[in-house]
Amino acid sequence: MSTVLDETEVATPVAVEEPELVGLLAEYKDVDAILRAARGVRNAKFKRWDVHSPFPIHGIDSAMGVRPTILPWLVLGGGLFGMFGALWMQWFCNAHDYAFPISGKPFWSLPANIPVIFESTILLASLTAVFGMLALNRLPMLYNPVFKSSRFRRATTDRFFIVIDASDPAFEEEKAHNLLVSLGALNVERVED
Repeated sequence: MSTVLDETEVATPVAVEEPELVGLLAEYKDVDAILRAARGVRNAKFKRWDVHSPFPIHGIDSAMGVRPTILPWLVLGGGLFGMFGALWMQWFCNAHDYAFPISGKPFWSLPANIPVIFESTILLASLTAVFGMLALNRLPMLYNPVFKSSRFRRATTDRFFIVIDASDPAFEEEKAHNLLVSLGALNVERVED
């Protein structure tokens, strides 16, 4: 079925949506350059930015001003919850809810329950570590606009990158671009969504 426009009808133009600026992607050649650039970006008071490299870089956390994570405290809390939960569960089941008197033995004894307490502590601590790490890193992240950049593919082989997020309170495109160039970037490109 085809539709024919009457002479009085006018086709409405489709609005083309402008791509949204997500940030700036700067490429650096080696470890020393990325360390200097990371210090420079941190000193420029940016808060939402990241470094991408093909391997772990010694000293990058201090260059970026990364604070220690809360994950060890979460794991400790998960382990303690597992320990006290197992302790309470065994006491409740054996001494309180279903006391079973045999040969004058005590209804509940700590040494007999150590294996279950230990296993519950390890189980809940490890589950807290895995799911806490995923939550704190906001994973799984199946898409990131920097994946559109053909240059960014080299982040897994031989290049180093800094991405400054456009949602950063200190972000002004021209100033951020000039900063990245002054820090020795080989190339700076816009990341659009």
